[in-house]
Amino acid sequence: MKRLSSLIIFLASASTVLASEADLVIPDAIHEWSFLHWGFLVTILGFAFGMYHFFKTKKLPVHKKMLEIGEVIYKTCSTYLKQQGKFLATLFVFIGIIVAIYFGVLAETGAGAGGVLLILFWTVVGILGSYGVAAYGIRMNTFANARMAFASLRRQPLKLLNIPLNAGMSIGVMLVCVELFLMLIILLCMPTNLAGSCFI
Repeated sequence: MKRLSSLIIFLASASTVLASEADLVIPDAIHEWSFLHWGFLVTILGFAFGMYHFFKTKKLPVHKKMLEIGEVIYKTCSTYLKQQGKFLATLFVFIGIIVAIYFGVLAETGAGAGGVLLILFWTVVGILGSYGVAAYGIRMNTFANARMAFASLRRQPLKLLNIPLNAGMSIGVMLVCVELFLMLIILLCMPTNLAGSCFI
């Protein structure tokens, strides 16, 4: 019994020092930090890098039959992704209710109705960002797989390595750039008292 009461006291005291992204205090001066705007240039260069490798991979030679198999795989993956999209849309209804209750009633963020709508908006943007990168990754990988299968017939393993390496780099850079782009918009354009909550 003594241990249980000690645990309850510990948890009660710990709850006052634990924090999350919602508790981030972003200084108002961050909107004046011009060096953060260079991040947009970095993300644009990253998007250009990703698209360069996308079109470079797409132009590689590929056998007609291998291309057909790649398209079948792509359509199968796209169907799966659409099903996941429907599931996420349904799941968001429940997540949206929880987010609205937490930030509108339970949390002491002072968000108000407008703030809760803003947080919900960024929740949707985050889901769409992840979904978009997944769709890009599926397209890029099916392009790369078909072309790598054809290139393997030449038996040049070092040159063969470049196809999946470039495809992987393209997808990875696109993912990071989407995240960085959204984070910069939140940091530089959103109210500082809600930026942490929008990050979630």
